[in-house]
Amino acid sequence: MGNLFTRLLAIDLPIVQAPMGRATSAAFAAAVSNAGGLGMLALGWSTPDAVRDQIRATKALTPRPFGVNLVLNQPQEERLALALADGVRVISFFWGSAGHELIEVAHRGGAKVLHTVCSAADARRAMDDGADVVVAQGWEAGGHVYGSVATLALVPAVVDQVGKVPVVAAGGIADGRGLAAVLALGASGAWIGTRFLSAHEAAIHPRYRDLLLAATETETEYGTLYDGTWPDAPHRTLRNSTIRAWEAAGRPDSGDRPGEGEIVGRWSDGHVVRYQSHTPTHDTEGDIEAMSLWAGQGVTLVHKTQPAADIVREIAGEARAILQQLGIAPF
Repeated sequence: MGNLFTRLLAIDLPIVQAPMGRATSAAFAAAVSNAGGLGMLALGWSTPDAVRDQIRATKALTPRPFGVNLVLNQPQEERLALALADGVRVISFFWGSAGHELIEVAHRGGAKVLHTVCSAADARRAMDDGADVVVAQGWEAGGHVYGSVATLALVPAVVDQVGKVPVVAAGGIADGRGLAAVLALGASGAWIGTRFLSAHEAAIHPRYRDLLLAATETETEYGTLYDGTWPDAPHRTLRNSTIRAWEAAGRPDSGDRPGEGEIVGRWSDGHVVRYQSHTPTHDTEGDIEAMSLWAGQGVTLVHKTQPAADIVREIAGEARAILQQLGIAPF
C-alpha cells in the first residue's frame, strides 16, 4: 500500500535509519534498505575517496534505494556532485538551509531531497526551495539537534505548513508505537536513530551499546558540551562521568572545564580528548564511558541488540497492528 513518502522514494516501509556519523556504514545502510526501509550514509565530513567507496560498497550490497546525508555546516558541492555521479537518488541535507541552488543541483542529478527542519517556518523555506520531503526533528532526538521544539508539537505544525509535501518525523521514536503516533499526527514516516544504534551492524563500541541498553529516558543531557570539532552545535547524549564532573565544577564555559584537553582514548585517526565530538566506534580504545555517547530520549525503549532488518520489520509490524486497532488504514 505505502503512502506518498514511500512511493516517492520507491521504498516499502516508512522507516528511515538516521545517518549517525561513524556508526553508519555500507553494510548498515544496505541492511535497512534491503528490509524495505531507507538506509542512510553519513558522508558530510568524508574525503572524496571515502564518499565514492562508501556509496559503491552500499550499491554492491543492495539494489534498493538508499540515501546520503550532507551536513551544511561546511560546503557540500563536491560531495553532492560525487554522490550524484555514482547514482545516489536520495540526498538529505541537515543543519542549515540548502537553498534553491543545492536542491536544484540534486534534482538535476535525478535525486529526491530530504531536508531537516526545526520549525514550521523553516519547513516552509525548505519547501519553497524545492525540498521533496521535510524531516521535522524534535528536540528529543539524539546526536546533534537542530531545534528546540518537541516532536509532538513540531510535527503537526510542520504538516500544516507544508501541505502535500511529505513530512518525516524525527526525535524520540524507537518502536512501532512511535511510528503509529507520528503517522496519526500527519507525518508520512519516521526517522529513527537511537533504536538503530542497538543493531548488530551499528559500528559502535560494545561498551557504548551496553550503556545505551541500560539507560532510561531521564539519563540524557541536551547542551553543547561536546564541542571539540563542532562548536556551538546543540546535541543530546547519555549522561556520564564527564557531564557529572562538569556539573560539579559549576558548569564552566569552554576553556575552563575540568579535564579539558585530557586524552581519554584513541582511535585509528589519533587521540580522543575530553569534550571532543566523537562517536566511540569499534576501533576506539580508552575510557569509552567518558566520551560523547549520542542518544535520544527514546533510549528507554531500546532493550536488546538485533539485526537492523529485524528492527525494521519489528517496528513496522507493531505500527501496523496499532493502526488497525484504531481503524486507520496501515501503510
